[in-house]
Amino acid sequence: MSRTFGADEVIVSKTDLKGRLTYVNDVFLRVSRYPEEELLGRPHNVIRHPNMPRALFAMLWTEIQAGREMFAYIDNLAADGENYWVFAHVTPTVRNGAIIGYHSNRRVPSAHAIAEIVPLYAEMCAIEQRYSHPRQAMDASAAYLAGELDRRRMTYDQFVWSITEAGQKRVAA
Repeated sequence: MSRTFGADEVIVSKTDLKGRLTYVNDVFLRVSRYPEEELLGRPHNVIRHPNMPRALFAMLWTEIQAGREMFAYIDNLAADGENYWVFAHVTPTVRNGAIIGYHSNRRVPSAHAIAEIVPLYAEMCAIEQRYSHPRQAMDASAAYLAGELDRRRMTYDQFVWSITEAGQKRVAA
């Protein structure tokens, strides 16, 4: 069973250019079960769940370092070992035309979206585990994701929004 948080709550964090946390809100602290002093200055990946594909984070970094936003479903790991899923919106923080850091807002994802994303991420992780070299692992996992998206005739963004909207339609019905 995974931890959750309120549908009206938003987990917020900010990082520097290297991904080290510079700000976390109270919802982040409560859900992650980390004290603020253990988070600030540490890499954001301190909450990375081992069942998350590394290729997804490589894609995320490529997007935000290029100045683009990205939406993604992410499974995080709290200090007490409990996991919690989020629907994340990660974007660069820009000042005077230069990226100075990154900002992420996370909301509670729908159960439908998580049910859709878990098998995809599980296969990506299984592929990554077949390789001893991290770069080969991420490349193979990314190739699998690209193939799945091609099969569905979607970009990653379209896929994320398709499962998000499907979940919202199920709740509204």
